[in-house]
Amino acid sequence: MNDLIALYGAPSQAGFESAGFYESTQPDADLDQIALRYYQYFIGDLWERFGEAAWMSAWKPLYTRPLDTKSGIVVELKAIATPEIVSLVPLFLHSEDSQEQTQKALSAVFDASDIRNLTIYAIGDGEAMSGVLVAGGSQMGDVTIVILLLD
Repeated sequence: MNDLIALYGAPSQAGFESAGFYESTQPDADLDQIALRYYQYFIGDLWERFGEAAWMSAWKPLYTRPLDTKSGIVVELKAIATPEIVSLVPLFLHSEDSQEQTQKALSAVFDASDIRNLTIYAIGDGEAMSGVLVAGGSQMGDVTIVILLLD
């Protein structure tokens, strides 16, 4: 997780660029609700300024990993064909430091053997800003979220 924070940034309410989040919760916690809460937190004051309807207009799950699938987060992200997200995937997979380092860090967290569920969401304001939120939950209840939002 520390590598993801170093690459994507610490938890923030900047509402722009990227950030990583971690929460320890109950193993049966609703991943969608946790992801939505962190999406709203990340947007910060802009959530109220532009209104929930704007920010929720783009919110949708793009991919949910089937329980017995081990294809890997990099392959899963590259397979997303949603037009507004396709151009963001290379940015999500390549930090300023290194594409290889970024992909290893993503894989270390989201492809770990204890990951119980993983969902990739589209986010944005429905107009200029679009992004990706990846949320993964472990069997022990640890939830990791990485957000990228750009205009």
